[in-house]
Amino acid sequence: MTAARPAEFPRPGTSALSRIPQHEATTLTRGGNQALIVLDDQVYQLRITRAGKLILTK
Repeated sequence: MTAARPAEFPRPGTSALSRIPQHEATTLTRGGNQALIVLDDQVYQLRITRAGKLILTK
């Protein structure tokens, strides 16, 4: 498991992609293959498949 990257201030000339928060899926699932993500009152399930793909369902 890897530690989350610390937030950095964007430097001039950096792309918009580099300013988007990045999270390791295995950290979100605590080494397992599922995690629940809550947005407002909705609960979503994040799943890592055996093929290493991500599925997000409501």
